[in-house]
Amino acid sequence: MSTIRTNDGTEIYYKDWGAGPVVTFSHGWPLNADAWDGQMQFLTQNGFRVVAHDRRGHGRSSQAGSGNDMDGYADDLAAVIEVLDLRDATLVGHSTGGGEVTRYIGRHGTGRVSRAVLISAVPPLLLKTDANPEGLPIEVFDGLRAALFQDRAQFYQDLALQFYGANRPGAKVSKGVLDQFWLWSMQAGLRNAYESIKAFSETDFTSDLENFDVPTLVMHGEDDQIVPVKDSARKSARLIKGAKEIYYPGAPHGLTATLQDQVNADLLAFLRG
Repeated sequence: MSTIRTNDGTEIYYKDWGAGPVVTFSHGWPLNADAWDGQMQFLTQNGFRVVAHDRRGHGRSSQAGSGNDMDGYADDLAAVIEVLDLRDATLVGHSTGGGEVTRYIGRHGTGRVSRAVLISAVPPLLLKTDANPEGLPIEVFDGLRAALFQDRAQFYQDLALQFYGANRPGAKVSKGVLDQFWLWSMQAGLRNAYESIKAFSETDFTSDLENFDVPTLVMHGEDDQIVPVKDSARKSARLIKGAKEIYYPGAPHGLTATLQDQVNADLLAFLRG
């Protein structure tokens, strides 16, 4: 397998396809790089080089006992970018991956970055606090942790329905898409998936977003049951100077699958713009 080794000895798996301008992809929780195949294949067919890695503890990367936080995720992305010597890259992140991209820019800057894309992303802060009263209460995330620990296999089957909006009347989501979500999720280590909940829910990305100095596209489904659009994308877009926004009526969290063709077309237009 194609892997790199980070400073703490964690093996990070990556895939690297095509030739041309570079686009990196950071996946959502608790999936892996394969969740981006629909976008990666499309972009290689349109003249781009695409790189995606499995977050530590997910997919084919090693199940590290530490570093399961946004700083660790951002540093792993930086390691991939530096080992492969990627330059003028567009960083694309979905959900937790959007937090990873955001923290990367806040922590490592944009010296190797030309653009950023946040899709259904968790910034600026999901958790309800005194400074963020519109957020989700800690009990929501405690419930995720409890359900994950008690029966992660069933938890992931239930989560898939919300992730893709399959629980909505008239939804057209195949059993294959739901099964695929479960398969990817079960490849994540329990410790890693458990600790990642704190990372994506309690990390405040406000200062990171304010450091964005590259063209940025914010994309989000308006019926996202996982990361509510009003608490995330709309706030992030106000913090990023000159951000472009695209909102998809009725679309769920997993819109890269349910609206693959539309998302691909919008992503390509931004990359060529």
